[in-house]
Amino acid sequence: MEQQSQKVIAEVNKVINGKEDVITKVWTTILAQGHILLEDHPGVGKTTLAKAFSKVLGLQSNRIQFTPDVIASDVIGFTMFDKQQNTFVFKEGAVMCNLLLADEINRTSARTQSALLEAMQEHHITVDGQTYALPTPFIVMATQNPFGALGTYPLPLAQLDRFMVRLSMGYPDFEAQVALLRNRQQQDPMAQIQAVLTQSQVIELQQQVNHLHIHDNILTYVTKLTEATRNHEALTQGISPRGALAICQMAKAHAFVQGRRFVIPEDVQAIWEATIIHRLVYRDILSEQQCKSIIQAILQTIETPDQADITL
Repeated sequence: MEQQSQKVIAEVNKVINGKEDVITKVWTTILAQGHILLEDHPGVGKTTLAKAFSKVLGLQSNRIQFTPDVIASDVIGFTMFDKQQNTFVFKEGAVMCNLLLADEINRTSARTQSALLEAMQEHHITVDGQTYALPTPFIVMATQNPFGALGTYPLPLAQLDRFMVRLSMGYPDFEAQVALLRNRQQQDPMAQIQAVLTQSQVIELQQQVNHLHIHDNILTYVTKLTEATRNHEALTQGISPRGALAICQMAKAHAFVQGRRFVIPEDVQAIWEATIIHRLVYRDILSEQQCKSIIQAILQTIETPDQADITL
């Protein structure tokens, strides 16, 4: 299982230079059957990252570019009357795929954003009273520009909570950018990467993650951490039970990527910030770094469980 993860990460790394940590977290989230929110400035590789994962994992992917004029039916589909068949037929929307790249999701209206809610949570959609199941696996990888950018509509909290993690690509370092420029002078590196897994293999790995062992002491640890967010003086909203479940699922996936069949406290700590940073509501307007400092401070206040009693 660790070898398969290394192959996936190495293949995507051919296209995205110097961002192995972000690549690993995206792969971990896919194994955890979660959705990914990538927030950053335009042009740092968010869309390329999503395309690379869809190709490497052998998944059917769709891309929808969100703009103010995109409507809900563009996302989930619609029914129309077919004169030849003399009946109403369903026309699929962009969500009918394994990996949906929702590009610049915060450039569209709240009504269109909410069209993704049922799909992300329930893995099915309802159009004109008829329910349609989505393919398996189904992953949304959404990108958004930083809040405050021209023409953006902040995602509602209910929508944010459906994303298992929020990540930031950031600018490449000096050497990584030199490599990026060199690699793109004569050919597109996307043409060089190959699928290393199939759709059925991805599903099998996700099921293995589901069955990983997580001891009650780890569950107690996660509960203490989430309660600390609910009682913190700088926060008006802490981590919900849905968020606590996301922490557990991400910790299991992280353990899986590391080649273990059980969760240790370091797994929780490794995914802590990315899994909760978008779920908290602060009393004051704070910078990104101040928010991260609060999150890490909360982590330090809770005693780490003894590893002796949490293995298989």
